[in-house]
Parts: sequence; C-alpha cells; structure tokens
Amino acid sequence: MTDLRYLPDNDDVTTFTAIVAAATDEYLVLDGTYFYPEGGGQPADHGRLVWEEGAASVEDVQKEHGDVRHYIGGRDGDLPDEGARIEGRIDADRRAVLKRMHTAQHVLSKIVLDRFDAQTAGNQIHTDRSRIDFKPADFSEDEVAFLERRTNTIIEQDLPVEKTQMPRAQAEAQTPDGRGLLDLIPDHVDPLRMVKIGDLDLCPCGGTHVDRLREVGGIRITNRTSKGANVNRIEFELVD
Repeated sequence: MTDLRYLPDNDDVTTFTAIVAAATDEYLVLDGTYFYPEGGGQPADHGRLVWEEGAASVEDVQKEHGDVRHYIGGRDGDLPDEGARIEGRIDADRRAVLKRMHTAQHVLSKIVLDRFDAQTAGNQIHTDRSRIDFKPADFSEDEVAFLERRTNTIIEQDLPVEKTQMPRAQAEAQTPDGRGLLDLIPDHVDPLRMVKIGDLDLCPCGGTHVDRLREVGGIRITNRTSKGANVNRIEFELVD
C-alpha cells in the first residue's frame, strides 16, 4: 500500500525520494508519494521520476486497491529495479494552480449553501477553468454576480486553510449539513482528512489546497447553465 505523504498538510512538497515497490512499462508504484492521484474532482499531478540509470515523465496518477500507480511516458533508460531509490519531481506550477482552484471551489460551494441552501452535487477542477453543479438551484444573473463578489470578498479576508486528520465520529459531528457527502465515504475510512477555512467552512476532502485564502487570488464566474431539473452549473476561472 502506498503511503500518501501529502496528507494531511504536506501538499506544498513537490520534490521527494521514495523506494520502488513495483515497475512495469506502464507505471511505477512507490512505497510513498507526494503525487496527487486523480479523485474528488481534482486531476492528478504531473511531473517526473528520476532514478540512477533512467527517468520518465509522470502523465497520470491513479489509486488502485491501495497502491498509487504513476503512469509514465517518454522513458529514458531501463526501468528501475524493485527496491531502487527514486526521486519524484512534481510540476510545481501546475500543483499551485490546482491548489488555488480547489480552495476556491470550497469557498464558492459554502457561500451557495449558506445563501441558497443548495448543495454541491458534483465538481470538476482544471488548470484553466473549473465547474460546480448545485442542487436545487436556479440562479438569476444578479445572483451569479453576487456569488462572484461574495467569493472574492471572502478570499480577500485571507482566512487560514487548515488541513488535519480527524476521527470520523468527530468529523461527522462537526461537518455542517450539506457539506462533504459523508454518507458516500466508506465507513472504514477513519480518520478523515478535513479542510477547515477559518470560521467559514469545514468538510472532508483529500485534495490539495493553499494555506491561506489570499493565495487563491480571485475568481471570475464565466458561465451559468441548467443541467436538468433544479440543477445549475457554475463555471469559473482564476484571476490574479
């Protein structure tokens, strides 16, 4: 089983060493990693793995039954042997953008929940844009403008973003109604990785996030569309 070393609050680490647990022409498994595997609406980290007699780009990262597979391309040299020491180099610029995007999604989701009592039904984060589906929701143009202004106002408050492990019972008791979809997290997952944004929000999340809201910069809402009965999709991008 791969140790997810970026948890709970080491998501600022972008270079590390690890031991090869398995190596194939498609992927490498390490004993521990700081690469984020795709999940929770957040895409996988990209980067590079380097060993004594070779290197390869990391083009995708996926969890498979407890192991994290680093899917490789553009390999130079032979595959490393099991037990070999390897260096991981995460694309730091890409990681930084995804941290900003994911944190902005949390802020916007909580504002919508507080103001309109609409939950986040799904989200997808990209480096150039992101989207959130809300239900039940049918936002007017004025309400969309409000959401953009309110999100940026909260970001400017520069609230701390704390990432901790919390016993599941405590997390269930403290998570606000409508945040986290705790019923979808298997019962055996305990403790839970929790993300707390000042006194604004608390919810379970395994993704990468900034340490303070000011790092997000700001957002611009670019589109609102209906995705079915009582479901609205909000799309946004980052602004510096």
